[in-house]
Amino acid sequence: MAISPLAAPLDLPIGVRLANRIAKSAMTEALARPDDAPNAAHDTLYARWSKGGMAVQVTGNVMIDRRYLERPGNVVVEDRRDMTALTSWAAAGKSGGSQIWMQISHPGRQCPIVVNTKPLSPSSEKLKILGLFGTPKEMAEADIEDAIQRYATTAQIAQEAGFDGVQIHAAHGYLISQFLSPITNRRSDQWGGSVENRARFLRRVYAAVRSAVGSGFPVAVKLNSADFQKGGFSLEDSTCVAMWLEDDGIDLIELSGGTYEQMSFVNGTDATEQRDSTRKREAYFLEYARKLRKAVSVPIMVTGGFRSAEAMEQALSEDGIDMIGLARPLCIDPDAAGKLINGTKRQVGIDEGGLMLGTGPLGANTKNWFLNLINTVSSVEYYAWQMTRMSRGEPPQTIHRNSTLGTFLWYLTTTTLKGLRRKFG
Repeated sequence: MAISPLAAPLDLPIGVRLANRIAKSAMTEALARPDDAPNAAHDTLYARWSKGGMAVQVTGNVMIDRRYLERPGNVVVEDRRDMTALTSWAAAGKSGGSQIWMQISHPGRQCPIVVNTKPLSPSSEKLKILGLFGTPKEMAEADIEDAIQRYATTAQIAQEAGFDGVQIHAAHGYLISQFLSPITNRRSDQWGGSVENRARFLRRVYAAVRSAVGSGFPVAVKLNSADFQKGGFSLEDSTCVAMWLEDDGIDLIELSGGTYEQMSFVNGTDATEQRDSTRKREAYFLEYARKLRKAVSVPIMVTGGFRSAEAMEQALSEDGIDMIGLARPLCIDPDAAGKLINGTKRQVGIDEGGLMLGTGPLGANTKNWFLNLINTVSSVEYYAWQMTRMSRGEPPQTIHRNSTLGTFLWYLTTTTLKGLRRKFG
């Protein structure tokens, strides 16, 4: 039997070798203690995934600033107070043979009010989703410089704890993505306006991180191919940014897309399509990655929508993609990567979980927008529940499908309770 392209190693520009072409892409675990520290649940979950055969697993959002979280339950690394727990997490994450990279992130305006009612953002453009997010404070120069240093500090601590690399989260509408997008960056100073100015924050973050970790430690970035919103960050913008990052020395670019207001990273690039037709497509961002490949030679990873070995192998062999990112399929079958590589499995992620309440284009009207929000959040939380099970040492549970509305309400309840516990003990 011919050896699959998925089995081939990949040498990063920095000289580090990845064992094969499959990575676990980041998913928010929401497993941290009320004091924002990692714990045995992280160790158990990532040790399980490490046995699954992927070359590298990227953690979920690790926050650089305790004041601002993507959601309660995020791990926060802003100093060395939890070094013992971080070292344990890193060791568990590579106990089965994979590497483990820490994704470092700041939510910007995508910080729920249960965490902070006045988040930071490049400009004061509010996220309009059910009143769950406060109006952000426009960042002063001191706030910007502080955030840049925090990314570097978190990366350095990750390196000291034994993580094998870091990924700077510059996608999905979080802080760096907010700087990149004209929709959320209305500044007229050196941090806003032209794409060069809007990219300045990301490039400064990368430079600070690289200075902190040195020349032999992998530094990747997760970058939007586009916001998929009118007037937002475009593919042309993304291509410029990717070229600058390559010049700066980035080791790998993971291509994604969308924001909380247009969740292409969950449902695909065309939010107006019905869910059933979305399921039939593979690799939401592959078309954009092909175009990006013409502009840069840095390794590109594509995540989102891959379900068949055939599509993954074609992306590697014909489309110039270097790494395949898997996320939700690994919540259903944590051994899926190894099975794809050795040929014992040719299809993954069949179970999508949940019952759809309805369909319709995002933003077409209030009712359809609300139903799409519930469906999207419920789908995400279905997989979060599978991660919670594995963090307890239990197998995924895919027989009983959760109701969509019930899962959505569970998300709101648990997020609120975790936020209150975090604040008041």
